[in-house]
Formats: sequence, structure tokens, C-alpha cells
Amino acid sequence: MLNRWQTGPVLNASALDQLVYQSRMVGEEESLVLWGGGNNSVKEPALDLLGQPVEVMYIKGSGSDMKSIVPAQYPAVRLDWVRPLFERDEMSDEDMVAYLARCLMDPTSPRPSIETLLHGFLPYRAVLHTHTDAILALTNNEGREETVRECFGDRVVLVPYYLPGFKLSKAVGLAARQNPDAEGLILMNHGLITWGNDPQEAYNNHIKLVTEAEEFIRAKRNQQFQGAPLFPASPVVEPETIAPILRGLLSADKPVILEFDNSPETLEFLARPDLATATQVGPATPDHLLYTKRFPLVVELLETSPEGIRNNLAQALGRYAAAYQEYFAANSKAGETMLDALPRIVLVPGVGMWTLGKDSRAARIVADIYRHTMQIIANAQALGGYATLSPENAFSAEYWPLELYKLTLLPKEKDLARRIALVTGAASGIGRAIARRLAEEGAHVIVTDLNGEGAELVAAEIRQKNGLNRAIALTLNVTDPEQVEAAFKTACRTYGGLDILVSNAGIAPVGAIDKLQLHEWDLSLAINTTGHFLVTRASLDILKKQGIGGSLIYNATKNVTAPGKDFGAYSVAKAAEAQLCRIVAIEGGEFGIRANMLNPDAIFEGSSLWSEDLKAKRAAAYGISVAELPNFYRQRNLLKAEVTAEDVAEAALFLAGPRATKTTGAMIPVDGGVKEAFPR
Repeated sequence: MLNRWQTGPVLNASALDQLVYQSRMVGEEESLVLWGGGNNSVKEPALDLLGQPVEVMYIKGSGSDMKSIVPAQYPAVRLDWVRPLFERDEMSDEDMVAYLARCLMDPTSPRPSIETLLHGFLPYRAVLHTHTDAILALTNNEGREETVRECFGDRVVLVPYYLPGFKLSKAVGLAARQNPDAEGLILMNHGLITWGNDPQEAYNNHIKLVTEAEEFIRAKRNQQFQGAPLFPASPVVEPETIAPILRGLLSADKPVILEFDNSPETLEFLARPDLATATQVGPATPDHLLYTKRFPLVVELLETSPEGIRNNLAQALGRYAAAYQEYFAANSKAGETMLDALPRIVLVPGVGMWTLGKDSRAARIVADIYRHTMQIIANAQALGGYATLSPENAFSAEYWPLELYKLTLLPKEKDLARRIALVTGAASGIGRAIARRLAEEGAHVIVTDLNGEGAELVAAEIRQKNGLNRAIALTLNVTDPEQVEAAFKTACRTYGGLDILVSNAGIAPVGAIDKLQLHEWDLSLAINTTGHFLVTRASLDILKKQGIGGSLIYNATKNVTAPGKDFGAYSVAKAAEAQLCRIVAIEGGEFGIRANMLNPDAIFEGSSLWSEDLKAKRAAAYGISVAELPNFYRQRNLLKAEVTAEDVAEAALFLAGPRATKTTGAMIPVDGGVKEAFPR
């Protein structure tokens, strides 16, 4: 393993800054820690509130990530209050957490790691603990202790498996005291601990032992190499066909977001002859279990038709749920409530891996963890057979009261959490405002536009504001059937399916009927009618496969009910769009699919539809100057109000979300009140 430490960045730096630097170096190496895993600390002299000298320990705060941690995320705890606990025989998790809160130098600091006592009981200044893949491969196999000894001899101390807490902390402290010459501690199923006089020495010692473990594993695998398993050059079934069916089945209670992986490494693992058994042993470490559940679901596709795939997946999920219920019944105590019985990982040999979560970040965490678990399993199998936590230990970790308590602290989910929306014409104007608003309320958004660069700017803004992978951008010409099909396939591959379509893309050709050219008429129909049809058809196909309903929202126009002079090509095509919406409401009702339309009027700000040419022509039609146009539209509505793209976005949010679940076939004006355009 590459030693990333460079003295320059932390030359003459404080111990805390060195600790932060150590974290960043560790976080850069995914085979050491993933998504908040790992812990480190350093002990330092300090002054208490009264100016008296005390020794403190800076320890990684609970929930922080080593890859991006900052000094403020290292609370300082008083060691003169921590160390006396070593003399105790036991301490409950609840008492320990409450006690540590009182040991903080600053009561407003983040909550210290659950492993604070473990670090505090070690008689070393700097301590580093990771869940490195190589060490887990050594401990998670049938040989366990013998394998570790073959690799390291007596240079490391083995500590039996315990859940994080007082018992593990005391066992680690005792092991260190009884073996003062040890180079490190290996926790069964829980990683590696090293130490030093400063963070650099602890890090160097860590990398040294991990490198030895990697070389040991590599040598063992070379001795047994029989060639990589072969996987098909093309998938048994296209993942875009499977994804919405799978998502629908997994979303019976709450919708989920999926992530798909068909990398060569994943397909190679899925082609293993021992896949069905090796994957059903358990997680590599209890920390992973909290994200991945105990086992993935392995599905052998027996049929390739959509209905056959649905039956195949439904039966497999039913067996998984029944097995989970048996596991809960066998290990639970009176009063415990069963968590959901859904897998977090679905493996389909010949196709790929799906992971699921409440959002893209959660699904990505599961994917990253299991990609490393695959490597750990492969290495452990080469070392004598993968083995891990017993069912009892796995249950204790999954139903650990401290973790269950965290679930009660989660904030209420937003209205569109777990939902997937595709918005056309979203690089500017109304489409951009709707994409932003849906994302603010929790949706994952596919931002599409003929202007691909503009779409990417909107998607990047959404990701920056709302989080990992919360939006993607696609260049889309809604009149091109192949591009439309590809866009919706991308939605299925990226997020698993679709819940909301906002069909917004449009143009506004101007001209009297007797002056219009045929190509102008045809282009208006192609974009303002056929474009809506193409994205509607693609949406309905996905929504029906999912079987969990959906919402289609059409940006129509005030001109549907009150057409304007010299706006014939636009008004006729938009009237057809409105009729399409009504037909979709009729045909989609039995599937829980709603279709509604918005009728905005004169949205100027940020709009690419209202070009300078269009403004000039509309002003000419009304006999006014271009400068007078905004005020003309404002004065003609009953509220005398300027209508903005954000106003339309609020109406779209209503139709997309839970407050409009009984509304379909509706037309909602967003025009300040144009009486000629009242729906009738």
C-alpha cells in the first residue's frame, strides 16, 4: 500500500493538525476506510476552564468522515476522567455515552466516537484504527488466528470479537498492557489498530502492516490461481429492463433509489461458481452490516420477459423476507421490533449489482462497501474459506440500541424524498425553476435540454446544493425518438426508474396563419405536441413496470384556453398537448398514474423561449413597444402581478407531491388571473 505521508504539509504543525492530515491520507485509501469508518486520536496537554493543566485526547467525532474531516470535528475529552474507567468491570452503552458527554472540554463539541474509551485506554500518544480490507481478509476466514499468525507471527496481538463499547475497550487496553512490544492490535472482524509517538508514526506503522498483509494474500492467491471466472460479453437482460421492475417491488412500502454497477470486477465476482454460498456468510465487519444488512439477495434470472422477470424477482424477494423473519424470530428478545426485511444489495449474475437506499448517497455507500466486501470474500476464500460474524453477533450489531436510537433522530423526510423526476427544457426559465424546486424538496432530477451545457450547469448547481448524485444532465431533443428512449434508459440505469415527468420543452413560433411556412407549422407540432407524446410514452412504460403510480405534469399555456393573435402554430400544438394530458389521465388512472397541466402566461425572466425576436413580434401584435410588453402582460391579469418561473415551479411541486395524490386531469392557471383563460 502506498504511504501517502509527506512531511512538508505538516512541518511544524500542531498535533491536531497532524491528526487531521493523517485522516485525510487514510481517507484517500478506500481499502482502509469507507464513508465515516475508522477512528484516530492524539493525546495532548491543555488547560481546563480554570487554567489548570490537564491531559486531553482529541478523538474523531461520531459521524465524521476521515476523507473530509476538519479540526472542529475532533472533540477534546479529559483523560483524567476517562482513564479511571479502566478499573471498572462493566459499563452499559447508555452510561458510557452519557459519561463521555461530561468529559468534553467544550460541551458544544461534536459527540465523541463510540470508541473513545478504546483510544483512551491505550497507553500511546497517537492511535489509528481502520477496517482495512487486507486485515479483514485475514480475520474473516476459517483459519482466522492461524492465518494471522502465519502472516505476522507474534508481532501483533489478537483481540476476540466484541461489539464496540466498554467490553471491547477494556479488552484492547488489557491486550496492549500485556504485550508492550506488539506492533499492533488486530480486532477479530473489526480491523487493525496501530500507534506511535505522533500521528505520522502511527500512520507509518499502519501502512507497513497493511502492506505485509496485502503481500501475504497476493502470494496465497498466486499459488491457487486458476483463471478468472468468465462472464458474458453482453448482459442476459438489459439492466434498464430490470431496474424499474426491481424498484417497484422494493418500493412497496417506501420508494427507494437504486444504484447499478456492472463493472468488470463486479461481473467477474458474480460469475464465481461459489457465489450462492460465499455471499450468504455475512458482512465483513459489523460496521458494514448497518448499511448492507447481513446478506445480499442473489437472483438467477430464469426468464427474460418483463412479466417473467417480475415473477422471478418477486419470488426471490419473498424468500429473502421469509428468511429474514426467521433470523429475527431466532435472535430477538421480547419487545424488539423487526426492521424492514428488504435486501440492500441485489446481485444478478450476468447483469450486475443493484444497491438501494433512501437517496443516491445511501445507495452509493452500500455499493462502495459491497465492492470492497467482494474483494475481501475473494481473498478470504483463497485463504481457506470466508467466515465472519455468527448470526447472534450479526443480530446484536444490527439491533444495537445505540444505532436504533440514531434512527429516531433522523429528520422528517421532505415531500419528494426518494422520488425521481425528469424535466425537459430544464436549462433555463420554467424548466430550470421546476428542476431546482423539485430537488429542494428531495427529488433526484434528470435535467434535460437541447442545450446540454446549460443542462449540466443546472445539474451541477443542484448537486452542489443538495448532495451527491442528486441530479444528472442529458442533452435531449424531444422530437428524436432514439434520444428520448436513451434518456429514459439513463434514468433507469442511474436511479432505478421514474416517479415524475415534467414535460416542459417547447418553442413559440409567431405568425399569422396565412403567413406561416409549413416547416414552421411542422416544427411547432413536432416539439409542442409530438415531443410531449414521446416523453409521455417512455414515462408510462417505466411507471407501469414499477407499479407504484406516478405524476406527469405538462407545461401547457394560457393559449390553450385563450389563444392569441399570430400565435396559431403555438396555440394549436399546445391545445393538442392539453388533450394528450387528459388522455393520459384517463388511461393512467387504473395504474395510479396522474396527469395534470399548468397554464402559465408571460414568464420572461430567465426564459429562452421569450427570445428578443418573439418579444418584438408579440409587442407588434399588441401594438406596443418591446419595453412595454412586461407591464402589458402584468396589467391584463386580475392580480396585476408579475408571474415568475418560480411561481410555476410551486404549482408543479404541488402536482408532483403528496398533496395532490387525488388530483388528475386538472388544468391549473399560473397567470395572475387572465379571465379569458379561465378553465371552462
